[in-house]
Amino acid sequence: MTDKKVVDEGEDMVIVMTDEEGNEYYYREEMIIPVGEEKFALLVGIHGEEEEEHEEHEHDHGCGCGCGCEESDEDVIIAKIVKDENGDEEYVEPTDEEFDEVQKAYDALMDEEEAKE
Repeated sequence: MTDKKVVDEGEDMVIVMTDEEGNEYYYREEMIIPVGEEKFALLVGIHGEEEEEHEEHEHDHGCGCGCGCEESDEDVIIAKIVKDENGDEEYVEPTDEEFDEVQKAYDALMDEEEAKE
């Protein structure tokens, strides 16, 4: 992904990423994961009509309802949040090592949340 911009949609932070071919991809910022002094974002893909179609009826994925839900994989990515030359936040792809660290931090956060319940 190359061009990234942030669109504030009320409570949801929507990230628009544009690839080299000009295709735009929309992601909702699900959570911020701190790792040391750095921040990473867990981004979940937003798929417009497909998302609305699945919201029309409640069901478990893989339920055999015929809506295609069992074929749909959730589009989730991790992005490192850095400041650009203007001081604005930019989302970049983390290194493999950073990704591993974020995954460990995310697992620890989830374990902590489960312990609270």
